[in-house]
Amino acid sequence: MLADVTFGQYYEANSFVHKMDARVKLILLVLYIVLIFVVKNFYGFLVVLAFLFIATLFSKVPILELLKSIKGVVFIVILTFVLNIFFYRADDAKVIFWFITDKALIFSCFMALRIITLVLGSMLLNLTTTPVALTDGIESLLKPLKYIKFPVHELALVMSIALRFIPILMSEADRIIMAQKARGADFESGNIFKRAKAMIPILIPLLISAFRRAEELGDAMDSRCYSSSAVRTKYRVMRLGWRDLLGALFACVCFAGIIILNIYGGVVS
Repeated sequence: MLADVTFGQYYEANSFVHKMDARVKLILLVLYIVLIFVVKNFYGFLVVLAFLFIATLFSKVPILELLKSIKGVVFIVILTFVLNIFFYRADDAKVIFWFITDKALIFSCFMALRIITLVLGSMLLNLTTTPVALTDGIESLLKPLKYIKFPVHELALVMSIALRFIPILMSEADRIIMAQKARGADFESGNIFKRAKAMIPILIPLLISAFRRAEELGDAMDSRCYSSSAVRTKYRVMRLGWRDLLGALFACVCFAGIIILNIYGGVVS
């Protein structure tokens, strides 16, 4: 039931993107997200989709595996699309069908594309970067905040544990759902309130399992005398390489193309 959820899962492969430094990928993702929300025409979105497609090819992640991540946001995409059609207004809009205007339809398409490309780009980072490398990259990028006494290491530790627990809890939820179905539970029929009520036998044992795992993890860390204030070294030292340079140059070319298309391609939203 939850097998198609890709968040928190890592797709192991020996690819160009997998071998890039996590810090570079995080910075490029931030720039990618910013540019998604400043795209002003469909030509810019074509460049975004081309960038995603090429990055996926170089990551050796199956496209269908990446597209699975959209299933979790289909409801949000549809809701955003419908709400914008109803409530978006423009002075020079023309009615094309009943109450739907051309400007509202274009703006709704833009918002749906923004959500979809945002999820796809984030999931590509998630699938090509291990949780340990991801948290090490975040910790390294946030290291200057240590000078203002910000708990960078503690934040990275919490994120690392959370990312590791997501696949475990999803697997646990799948086992509980299968066990409840074997006992005759029905999660698919009835209205939304009946379905929500049917989820209670899943949530309670899942919460108990999560608290039990957290307690066991805390005891294991205490038995090993873990202390967040201790000065620690890294088993794998993060270093920039030629792949990071080429990947960053390719991304910058695509991002520059988006900016140029914003300036000279017109505004249609």
